[in-house]
Amino acid sequence: MVIYICILLIFLLLTILNILTMPRLKNRTDDQSSRISFLIPMRNEEGNAAGVIQSILDTSYANKEIIVLNDHSEDQTESILEQFSSDIKVIQGKPLPEQWVGKVYACYQLSKEATGDYYCFIDADVRVEPDAVLKALYLLKKNKAGLITGFPRFPAKTFLAKLLVPMQHFFVFFHLPNAVANFTKKPAFTAAHGAFMLFDKNAYVQSGGHETVRNSLVEDIHLTRVLKRNGYRCILSNITNSISCDMYETNAEVWEGFTKNIFTGLGRSVPGAVIVALFYISFYFLPLVFFFYGIIYQEWLWCLPLLLIFMQTFLIDLATGQSKLHFLLMPISAIALVILLFTAAIKGITGSGYTWKGRIYR
Repeated sequence: MVIYICILLIFLLLTILNILTMPRLKNRTDDQSSRISFLIPMRNEEGNAAGVIQSILDTSYANKEIIVLNDHSEDQTESILEQFSSDIKVIQGKPLPEQWVGKVYACYQLSKEATGDYYCFIDADVRVEPDAVLKALYLLKKNKAGLITGFPRFPAKTFLAKLLVPMQHFFVFFHLPNAVANFTKKPAFTAAHGAFMLFDKNAYVQSGGHETVRNSLVEDIHLTRVLKRNGYRCILSNITNSISCDMYETNAEVWEGFTKNIFTGLGRSVPGAVIVALFYISFYFLPLVFFFYGIIYQEWLWCLPLLLIFMQTFLIDLATGQSKLHFLLMPISAIALVILLFTAAIKGITGSGYTWKGRIYR
């Protein structure tokens, strides 16, 4: 048990180091001479279309254009976009070619219409604070980077969202050595979030853009690796104080969204999935079992592992603006993650495919 506790202490210390070394959006630039193209793919986004557009219109960065691609929406998205016709440019998505993922092809088409010096790809469920882009642009220029990205603050409405959505921050602040990811160009150390990606145009174009990741279900990570291979620095920032992303409305959307990404994000590796599952059961579910054992038999040392993973999760939630009580769900989140991972692996192995936005990807 002492060795087990020491391992968890190391996990806690590594997490604290990552929290302290991940740059935040703080300082801002006042230089607005460069033009920014805000590029938004939309497919059946009637609940988000007006919100994200107004959010960008309200930003303090004046030298901008907003281009929206309506990707064959079947709801009221198009009529909502028409209400902003004087402020934005709307293009209609072309039929999806074979070997392309829907969102990737939408972003590719948007990039062809952009005229800015910087390309800011934003998902429809994102909301930005007025000075968020000024802060992101400052950080990009300061680091002479080709890309600034980050995991936004995630409001979690449903029970499954409360279990799984904050785990995105947990993965980044625990598993990714941020100093290596941000200050080297090693593709292996890469994380990104497609909800907000601010590219230097030259870095994006010279690296081949979304066309290089046309069939990727985790195009954000793969495109970031492409930039690194082409010699560009990519900065992963803690953007939670300036950008939010309300990703999922229902438990079904949570399940579909994470199923689509989690096994693919592991490189579709079955051994990798098994290792991850065993890791989270061993270190993030078993502490709950040990805690009850310690209480029943008054072996207080056995209670310490649960307190340590609670502390680790609480610090991450605090740094990213998540619910202050989410840490109490960590053992249940670990089990939900394992079930999700094996569900995704079975779908990937059997070829049954992943469903998202009314499309099936195999």
